[in-house]
Amino acid sequence: MSKKGSNTPIIFVLTIDTEEEWDWSGPFPQQVANVKNIDKLPAFNNICENLGIRPTYFVDYAVSDNKSAVEKMLTFTTKGNCEIGAHLHPWCNPPYFGEVGEAESHVVNLPVEQVSQKLEFLMASIETGFGVKAKAFRTGRWGIDKNVMELLVKSGITLDSSVYPFYQNEYFSCVGSPTLPYWPDLNAPLNQGNQQTIYELPVTVGFNRTNFEFANSVHTVFANPPLSWTRFNGLAWHANLLRKIYLCPELSAPEDMLTLCEKVIDKGYPVLHMYMHSSSLLDNQEGLLGSDQNPFDFISDAVSKVVTQLKSKYDIEFCTLSEAADKLKTKDNPAV
Repeated sequence: MSKKGSNTPIIFVLTIDTEEEWDWSGPFPQQVANVKNIDKLPAFNNICENLGIRPTYFVDYAVSDNKSAVEKMLTFTTKGNCEIGAHLHPWCNPPYFGEVGEAESHVVNLPVEQVSQKLEFLMASIETGFGVKAKAFRTGRWGIDKNVMELLVKSGITLDSSVYPFYQNEYFSCVGSPTLPYWPDLNAPLNQGNQQTIYELPVTVGFNRTNFEFANSVHTVFANPPLSWTRFNGLAWHANLLRKIYLCPELSAPEDMLTLCEKVIDKGYPVLHMYMHSSSLLDNQEGLLGSDQNPFDFISDAVSKVVTQLKSKYDIEFCTLSEAADKLKTKDNPAV
């Protein structure tokens, strides 16, 4: 553990999917997308700066192609305290190939030729708008496969963060992936490989139990038929017997996030990777938080509580995603 005074600080990363807002229960917005949430980012970035956080903004095409949104972000991104990465939402990223449903909203389910063209548009748009060539990438709605990984390498991306540990649905799966940063096998990106061209830095997900793999197997069994009717996972959550926890202020309470941090630090994790969506900062019913509370204050307070508590107990080093990767790669392989 990296208690106060330790020679090995724990790296803390915050990544923000910086994107359009819409009603998640409705159709995916395509050629017209609203990005009013970007108005909230200067103030939120100021909160991060005061806490010491160096955010990484995964920007999608709806934002990078909007002159007003880019200008608002440039008011703080030019200070050098954050990083701009690329985030591919296939529904609102040209070229367009027809209607997008649930399956097509996941990059890994698209023909590789479509992904290649969309990625080219996205990378060019970010470079034109922000004046930087993105080195970090995250797929929209998570997931990574051989085809996408190969395209990232060809595009000059050196860092991916599309792996969502312990998560799967009918459209993609990250089950079985490493939970710590690793060099992925380009032919099977959920496995460790021998290449050193592109690095993977998953977000932090786990449980309030030490054995994450066993906890996930129990959680999965009771989340699906024939045992889902028992509602075991809900009962176990309320009884604090088994909780799946995401280091995400939209999905987990500060107390649960701190429990997760304690667990992974005890397990020897060198990095804490918190994540969120810019769209959830907006006051409307379209974010993950709904409209029952002020989402900007709710998320800001949650991030502040977690970070302040961590700083009081541990030596924390705040990094952008690329900065974290550089430090972790050097630690794993001093020759890198």
